[in-house]
Order: sequence, then C-alpha cells, then structure tokens
Amino acid sequence: MPPIIAISGLSKRYASGFEALKNINLDIKSGEIFALLGPNGAGKTTLINIICGIARASTGRVLCDGHDIIRDYRAARAMIGLVPQELATDAFESVWDTVNFSRGLFGKPADYDYTGEVLNDLSLWDKRESRIRTLSGGMKRRVMIAKALAHEPRILFLDEPTAGVDVELRRDMWALVRGLRERGVTIILTTHYIEEAEEMADRVGIIDKGEIILVEDKARLMSTLGKKRLTLHLEKSLAAIPDSLAPFHLELSPDGRALSYIFSMESDGNGVSALMKQLRELAIEFEDLETKQSSLEEIFVGIVRKKT
Repeated sequence: MPPIIAISGLSKRYASGFEALKNINLDIKSGEIFALLGPNGAGKTTLINIICGIARASTGRVLCDGHDIIRDYRAARAMIGLVPQELATDAFESVWDTVNFSRGLFGKPADYDYTGEVLNDLSLWDKRESRIRTLSGGMKRRVMIAKALAHEPRILFLDEPTAGVDVELRRDMWALVRGLRERGVTIILTTHYIEEAEEMADRVGIIDKGEIILVEDKARLMSTLGKKRLTLHLEKSLAAIPDSLAPFHLELSPDGRALSYIFSMESDGNGVSALMKQLRELAIEFEDLETKQSSLEEIFVGIVRKKT
C-alpha cells in the first residue's frame, strides 16, 4: 500500500540563509500514529506547516494520498486536519457555530449528527452553546481538535496537542486519538511529553537541526536501543566489587547493599545468566531483585546527544 504522505527532498531555507529543514525524506503509512520528536527549534512545526500549506518549501515535494500539495492543493488540503500549537479561535463565537463554520470552509454540507458526534467524543456537547472566551484552556484545546475534525479529514496533525492541559485531559485525548486511528485516520503527533509517544505511537521519527536522524517502529526502537537495569539487593553489604566481576561493569550503591547491571536484551541478554553464575561462585547472595526498562525519553536524549 502506498504511503498516505510521501515527502521527498524537502528543504526550507530562509532569506537569511538559515536552513530550517534539510533534505527531508519521509513516508507515513495510512492509519498509523506517527510521533515526530525533536528539541525546540528542530523543525517539527516548519515541516507540519509545509505539509498543511501554511508555509512553502524551498525544494522538494509532498504528496497526500497521491495529491501534490502545490499543484493539487485543494484535494490535498481537504484531506488534512490541523491542531496547531497556538489557540486561535473566534472568542465570541459559540462552540457549535465555530465547528460548523470550519466544516463549511471545506465545502462540506452541514451535518449536525456528525458535528454532535465530534462534540460528544470531545466532551464538548454540554458546552456547545458557550462562547469560546468563557471556556478553560483545556476546553479551548478540545475545540481546536473539533474544528480540525469538522470536515472529516483522513490525516490529522496534532502539534503539541496537550501543551498546558492537565493529566486527566491528556489521558482523554489519548483515548480520542486511539479511537480516530481505529476509524482509519492517520495521526501525526509532535509532543514534548515523550510519554505520549511511548503510550500511543506506532512509529517514531526523530528530527534535530532540520534533519530526520531516525525513523523506526516504536517497539523495535525500544528493543534495539533500550537498556535494562537489573538491581540486586544484597543480603550482606560489599565493601567493593570483586575483581572477577569487572567484565560486567557493575555499579555498587553507596551503602554497599545493591549491585546494578545495565544490559541490552538484543546484544547481551545472556550476560544476566553469566552474572548470576558468577555471584553464586563468589557466595554473594541477594534477597530481592528488580528490573527497569529504559524509557523512550532516555533513548531520545541519547540519540540526540550522540548526533551532536
């Protein structure tokens, strides 16, 4: 199946000479949740703005389901819903009117059943007659999502969708995104909350200084680049790590009561067995153990630091 978004040779250079995007090549699959991660200024929003027709690329091409975003911009733009970082709504309109107006902008006939369904999904039905200026920041964010969904797009861009909202609302939005994916909507998500990508994404792309430095299936990324920490809580404290354990590069806690071993399941998962055997031979006994998987955030930070 061809990608729903195909980006090739995309660059953005400003008159000052600053190159915000450098030869971006990226395919996004239909029906997936794709998380685009990167530090501030990496080029995430610039890339989204180009795809959505808000900014123009210096070079390169973008196709949305085969439609060129420049030559066939009406068809391409009609497929896309965008929830930008900044809240931008008519403060004096009602929720109902502003969502229906957004639908009409794309030439869609009024469909009050669909609008009602969107508002219900976003817990906005009870606020449908409220003026937007009276809503909380979290509710305004929901209205932005409703506006983006008003014309039934097949592609939804969420640019920092949960910035400034509380944890409960963030969880509600995660559930909404999963529901949209189940209905076949392709989601492209940028976020500073890496737990969002870890919770929801099918694939992860990392952009830094205008370049895509990695695109990988999330599960594979965490498997191949993730580390595990095995901590052994000892029955008796150690003054120092025995020389025979040096190959394992263990860490000893300040009180001498815990040994930590960091390993990768991909490369040296067998090292745990070897470590246990060596501990038995040394008569070092432990009363408890725990393992911790490195998070996507730790992987992301490590990749960006390595790149720089």
